[in-house]
Order: sequence, then C-alpha cells, then structure tokens
Amino acid sequence: MVKTAAIKEKIKIPDGVKATFENDILTVKGEKGELKKTFSHPKINIKINGNLLEVNGKDIRRKELALIGTIKAHTKNMIKGVTEGFEYKMKTVFSHFPIKTSVEGNEFIIQNFLGERSARRAKILDGVNIEIKGDDVTVQGINKERVGQTVANIERATSVKRRDTRVFQDGVYRVSKGGK
Repeated sequence: MVKTAAIKEKIKIPDGVKATFENDILTVKGEKGELKKTFSHPKINIKINGNLLEVNGKDIRRKELALIGTIKAHTKNMIKGVTEGFEYKMKTVFSHFPIKTSVEGNEFIIQNFLGERSARRAKILDGVNIEIKGDDVTVQGINKERVGQTVANIERATSVKRRDTRVFQDGVYRVSKGGK
C-alpha cells in the first residue's frame, strides 16, 4: 500500500448555480431545481471557496483516491442536472402484438406485451417525467441516477422469458441518453 502525501481536486461551479456543503451534505441549486447528496469520509474534506468546490485528502490510499474521483463525478452530474437536466429516449418495438404504453401515477404501464392479458408495470422514481408520443418515450429529470434507474426499470419490465429472443425482439429499448 502506497500512501500519497496530499491530493486536491477542484471543480468549477458555473454562474447561476449555488452550492453549499454542511453536515456532510452537498446541496446544489440551479434553474431546474435542487439536488442533495451525502459525502462523508474521515480522510476526505470538501470545501467551497467562492465558485470552486475543493476536494482534499491527506495520507490517502488507492481507495480514497478512487472515492475522490467518484465525488468529483457525482458533483459534475449534479451541476449538469440542475442546469441542463438529463434526457433519455426510448423506442417501443413490436412485431407480433401491438404494445400500448401509458403512465398512471408513478407507474409505467405496458399493455398487450407479447399478447399477455395482464399489463406489465415499471416503477417511475420521484422527480422523473415521462412523455409518450406514439412509439417514442422520453424520460427526463435532473437526477441522473433516478432517470437512469427508471429507464432500466422500463427495459427490465419488457424482458422476454421462455421464448427465443432472436425471434421475439419486442420491448421498450433505450435509443439514446445524455443531456438535453
């Protein structure tokens, strides 16, 4: 195990975004909304100086160095979320039975999937909006993790079991992802 003397990473906070760090909770506010995330580690310190967020570590090892990179990536995603937001596009594909999709409350409903009588349901997480136009499904939100998990829930709900997946390629699939 090789120790590194000290490491300091800086993240620039753009204009129009306000960041605070109190009690191990990083709060990022922007034009689209507010995100909060907890970061705590005994060897890693987070400070905000003006429009810079500094992540410092002393006598750190490989795992703490990786954690500093993770904190940096989460912070950049939070900043991008409150300024631009995240948008994933999905497509409803069917060749055997026409699939009808809809949203009811916090559930994404897939009806007539492979001719099944009961509808398949996928959970929509808080802060995620879904828009359906024909076969196109757009999933939007400011929290990248929640938007991505909602897309994964929808894809998982349309997984084909006990059939040849080379023939039965029906489902709701992610076509593109990223910011707006």
